[in-house]
Amino acid sequence: MHIGLAVHRNATRNPEATAIFGEKSQTYGELESRSNQIANYLKSHDWGKGERVAVLLPNRPEILELITAISKSSLVYVGLNFRLGRTEMMQIFENCEPCAILTDAEHLPQIEQIANESSIPVFDISSSEWETKIEQNSKAIPSSFYDIQPDDDFCIVYTSGTTGRPKGVLFDHKRVLQHAMIACLEYDITLESRYLIQIPHNSSVNITILPCVTVGAALGFADSRNFNPLHFAQQIKDHAVTHTFLVPTQLMRLLEKLPEENDKNLSTLVTLGYGSSPISPKRLEELVERFGPIFNQLYGMAEIASIGTILSKADHLKGLSTDLKLLESCGRPSYGVHVRVIDENKQSIKPGSKGEVIFSGPHVMKGYFRDPVRTDQVLIDGWMHSGDIAEVDNEGFIYIVDRKKNLIIRGGLNIAPTEIENVLYRHPDVLEAAVVGVPDSEWGEGIVAVVALHEGSGVTTDELLQLCNRSELTSIKVPERIDIWDELPKNAVGKIAKNEIRTHFWGEGRQV
Repeated sequence: MHIGLAVHRNATRNPEATAIFGEKSQTYGELESRSNQIANYLKSHDWGKGERVAVLLPNRPEILELITAISKSSLVYVGLNFRLGRTEMMQIFENCEPCAILTDAEHLPQIEQIANESSIPVFDISSSEWETKIEQNSKAIPSSFYDIQPDDDFCIVYTSGTTGRPKGVLFDHKRVLQHAMIACLEYDITLESRYLIQIPHNSSVNITILPCVTVGAALGFADSRNFNPLHFAQQIKDHAVTHTFLVPTQLMRLLEKLPEENDKNLSTLVTLGYGSSPISPKRLEELVERFGPIFNQLYGMAEIASIGTILSKADHLKGLSTDLKLLESCGRPSYGVHVRVIDENKQSIKPGSKGEVIFSGPHVMKGYFRDPVRTDQVLIDGWMHSGDIAEVDNEGFIYIVDRKKNLIIRGGLNIAPTEIENVLYRHPDVLEAAVVGVPDSEWGEGIVAVVALHEGSGVTTDELLQLCNRSELTSIKVPERIDIWDELPKNAVGKIAKNEIRTHFWGEGRQV
């Protein structure tokens, strides 16, 4: 089984079923024919099995036919984020050495010089030349379709890492299909589902695109740039969307910017997933009250295809009705994956203790592409080491304390920034908060908090410091300084980029 076969099967069973909805709709029958034409065109270049095809595009309907065609032609899909800078792009190309780059007219200037320097052919999929060449190719299934094995490489997902060179997370067909079925189970995705892809396609290939294709659901592609809550809600209404996935920053914008009279536009939603960073229990309570019990939180990492734990819709309701603290959890282990929290001796911790989260299962990555050293650092005896520090309660719910690298060492004491951030989020005017360690000659590291406020807020830094002083935080954990910024920096998938905040305080020489 592979992704190309999934499309072929859906097209055979129900060719008139919708594969893509929106301005450029497409049935599974049409997707089958079109992807065969593209696959045959790709094969005409005599690129070898397993060579990489880089796709530098924003979210647009053609993404699905390109992924399908790349699969059918036994090549490897490498989705790139269009926000990448030149240095990151060059590092990625040096690592994966793509045989081709697929882009559009908007992003051609961004890539053309780099491609020329690297002698990589570039194809503009928005051009009439591309269209003419595709139409000249057969709609028959390419011969490579029948040669694909489950352990053949399917895709490389480059991490939105905050330090160092990008890491290419490599998956074969069997790994992504195993994960796709788990995503269908956890997110209630069926052939009747209509899933709007709102985050970048390179980040959502495993959590959104492949699950939908596997079971024959319909997909829509929304522009991930400049998220507009009103436009988002209108898309949900216009296309009777049942599923989507947002990062917490987008959910906060829904709360703040979507007039309540527009809430009814979201009434078709069955499941709204979120992840990448935590949301305070108070804000989750507001979300459920306004939009209903539709929220699923995933916790995982690119290296396990996405899902490690799930805080289900039922868990959200349980937290709201019995114990609000449960909403601070990232849930319990998902189907088909081992999740452990271990101490320094690799033993599972007892409830109340802290340890590192590790994962094992059939959808853990094959490794970092052409990077055995960094692979061996994190993939140990079949267990993927996350670098996340967590606690576990008596019911098996996991609470992420912080990243190992984010821990602040102050006077020999390890301090988790999230503990302080959670206090700041209690103030109704705080939209986003990030806490980092800064140089301190006496204590080793001091504590600085940076916050962004809701529009129109008049809260002062003194008021926020008083909130921390009145809280359960011990004096050594109270920030020495709180800065108010208009907006906190984000990485490519919407996580707060603490490395940029650290750089602001530490200077460029600080390695984090």
